[in-house]
Amino acid sequence: MGSKPRTINALGCRDAKLSRNDSPRLSSVPASCYQSLPGLQLSEGRDVSPIDPFERRLVANWPPHQWCDLSVLVGVSGGADSVALLHGLARIRVAGPGQLLVAHFHHGLRGVEADQDAEYVRNLAQRLGLECHIGVAEGSSRSVEKKASELTLRRQRYRFFRETAHQCGARYVAVAHTADDQAETVLHRLIRGTGLAGLAGIPRIRPLSPAVTLIRPLLTLPRQQLRHYLERLGASFREDSSNADMRYTRNRIRGRLLPRLAKDYNPQVVQALTRLASQAAENRVVTESLARDLLDRTLRSSRQDQVQLDPEPLRSAPLLLLRETLLLLWRDQGWPRGEMTAEHWNELAQQVVVGDSQGASRTDFPGGVRVSPRNDAGWVVLERIDGLEVRRTK
Repeated sequence: MGSKPRTINALGCRDAKLSRNDSPRLSSVPASCYQSLPGLQLSEGRDVSPIDPFERRLVANWPPHQWCDLSVLVGVSGGADSVALLHGLARIRVAGPGQLLVAHFHHGLRGVEADQDAEYVRNLAQRLGLECHIGVAEGSSRSVEKKASELTLRRQRYRFFRETAHQCGARYVAVAHTADDQAETVLHRLIRGTGLAGLAGIPRIRPLSPAVTLIRPLLTLPRQQLRHYLERLGASFREDSSNADMRYTRNRIRGRLLPRLAKDYNPQVVQALTRLASQAAENRVVTESLARDLLDRTLRSSRQDQVQLDPEPLRSAPLLLLRETLLLLWRDQGWPRGEMTAEHWNELAQQVVVGDSQGASRTDFPGGVRVSPRNDAGWVVLERIDGLEVRRTK
C-alpha cells in the first residue's frame, strides 16, 4: 500500500507511428454542424461518421472547446468503458494547444492477465498517436491470489493519476464511470446503510489537487451505449476476469441484483437510481452552503488538533443542519470519520449544543476526538488526541 508507483513513459508523441498532428481532429464548430464533416478513418480500420450518437452525447456532456487549450489525462484500464471514452475524446477533440494523454495503472495483481491489459493500452495509445504513461505498484506481488481492498487499490490508482497529471501539466484527469456505475454505487450504499450524502453517489467532478480536476464525462450514459459504440467502431477491449467473481458484493450487485430489479420490478431501475443520486447531489450543494455559513458563525478558533465553538448559533439549527455542520468541521480538520455512526453524530450534536445530560466532564468519540466542557468564554472545545481510547456508544 505504501509503495510508490513506478511510471513508465511508454510512448512519446514524436516516437509514435502517428504524430499528434496526424490524428483525426474536428474543426471548432458546434455539434449541430458535425454532419457537414466527412467521416473519419480510425486506426482500427472502420470509417464512422463524426456525428455518432455516442459522440454527440459526449460533446454535450463535456464540450471540446472547454478543454482544447488544456491537457487531459485519460485513465484507461483497457476495459470497454475506458476504451470507449478514449476513442470518443480522441475523435471529438478540437484544434488547440492541449494534449490528450493516456494513463494506465498496473496494480501488480492478476498476473499475466494484468500484464496483457497494460500491453493492450500501450498499443492502443500508439495506434491513436497518443502519449502513454503506465504506472506499476512497486513491491507488490503479481500473484492472482493476492488480495487488496478496493479502497487501497483506488487510492494507489488515483495517486498515480494525480502525480502523472502534475508531471505532464494536465489540467484534467478523465475517467469512464457510467450511469450503471452510479446506480451500483447508490444501491451498494443503501444496502450497507448511508445518509443523504451517500445517496449522491459518485460526483461528476472533484479536485485531485489544487491544479488537477477529476472529471467523469460518461456518468449519465448507460454502459450498453458504450458497448454499442465500440461495436460500431469495430474496436476491441479487454475483459477483467475478476469482475465475474461473485464473492465480491459489488459484482453481485452488478451481475445479479440490478438485473433482477430491472426484470422483476422496474426496467428503468438504473435511470431511477441515477436520478435519485442527481437530486441528492443538488440537495447536498444547498445543505453544504447552509452548513458552511453556520460553521463560520460558530467557529471561534481553529488549530489542526483543536477547535472551539460558540454553541449559541447552533441552538436554533435543525438537527439535520447541525449534523452537516459538524461533518463539515470534521472534513475541514481532516479528522477520521470512518467509525462515526449516525448515533455518534446525533450524540455529538447533543453534546455541542446542550452538554451531557449525565453530567460527564468530557466525552470521547471515534477517531480520537474529545469534547470537553464549556471553557470560561462558554465555548465548546473539541480536540483530537492521538492514541485516545474511544468510548463506544451504547
